[in-house]
Amino acid sequence: MNTPRNSPSPSAPSYRYAATRSVSVRGEDFLYRELGPQHGVPLILLMHLAGVLDNWDPRVVDGLAARRRVITFDNRGVGGSGGSTPDTIEAMARDAVLFIRALGFDQVDLFGLSMGGFIAQVIAAQEPHLVRKVVLAGTGPAGGPGIDKVPALTIQATLKGALTRQDPKLSLFFTGTAGGRQAGRAFLERLKERTHDRDKDISLPSFRAQLKAVKRWGRQAPSDLSAIAQPVLVANGERDRMVPSPNTLDLATRLPHSELVPLYPDAGHGGVFQCHEDFVPRALEFLESGT
Repeated sequence: MNTPRNSPSPSAPSYRYAATRSVSVRGEDFLYRELGPQHGVPLILLMHLAGVLDNWDPRVVDGLAARRRVITFDNRGVGGSGGSTPDTIEAMARDAVLFIRALGFDQVDLFGLSMGGFIAQVIAAQEPHLVRKVVLAGTGPAGGPGIDKVPALTIQATLKGALTRQDPKLSLFFTGTAGGRQAGRAFLERLKERTHDRDKDISLPSFRAQLKAVKRWGRQAPSDLSAIAQPVLVANGERDRMVPSPNTLDLATRLPHSELVPLYPDAGHGGVFQCHEDFVPRALEFLESGT
C-alpha cells in the first residue's frame, strides 16, 4: 500500500515539491518520490554513495520528468527508509528489485549514478525481463581500476570538509578549476531548493555498510558485461577522481549495446549534474529512441 506524506500529488511539476511517499517492502517502509507523466515505462533512479532523496540534482530530475515518469527512492536502511543497509552491491540490487516489484512494475528503465550504477549493472544482468534500458553515469564495472579507493577518498574528503566547513561533494564531484568550483557551488545551492519535508541524512551504520560494499565491488573479479543485453547510455566527466574516468570508457567498450556520451570537459564525478543542460536531452533521446 502506497502512503503519501504532506504533498498532494505524485506528479508535481517540480522535484522541489514532489510528495515523499512510502511503500512496504517485506515489512519495511521504503521512501520514494515520483513525478512526471503517469504513463510509459518508469525511470528508476539509483543513488550514489551516502546519497538520499534530497541529493538528486533537481535540474536533472525535473528535466527527465518533463517527458518521463521518474521515481527516486531510498534503498533499505538509507535516509528515511526502514531496515538495515546491506554491505554488498548484490544485496542492494535485490532490495531495489523488491522495491520496484512492490510498486507493481513489470518493466522499468534504470538510471544509476556512481554506486547506483553498480546496482543498475547487477539488476540489468539478473533481471533481463524487468529492465528495458539503462543509463550509467560516473560509474564502473566490478573490479574497475581505482574503485576500491572510493571509501578512503570519501572519508578523507569528509574529514577535510568538516575542518574547512566545506561540503565534501565540492572536491569529490567537481574539479578544482574556477569553472569546476563555480559549477559545484551552483549544484549545492540547487540541493537547498527544497525546504519542506526533507529526507533524513544517511546514518553512520548505513554509510559504513555502503563503504564496505563499494570496496568489495572494486576488489571483485572483473564483471562479465556481455550478460547485460539491454541498450546502455554511458556518461561521465573526463576528470572523475572517485570512479576514474577510464572505467566509463571500459564500460562503453565492453557492454554489447552501449552508447557513450563524450566525456564532459573540466568535469568530474558530478559531470551529469554540472552539464545537465547537455545530459538531460541526450538521456531523454536515448530512452525514447525505438519506442
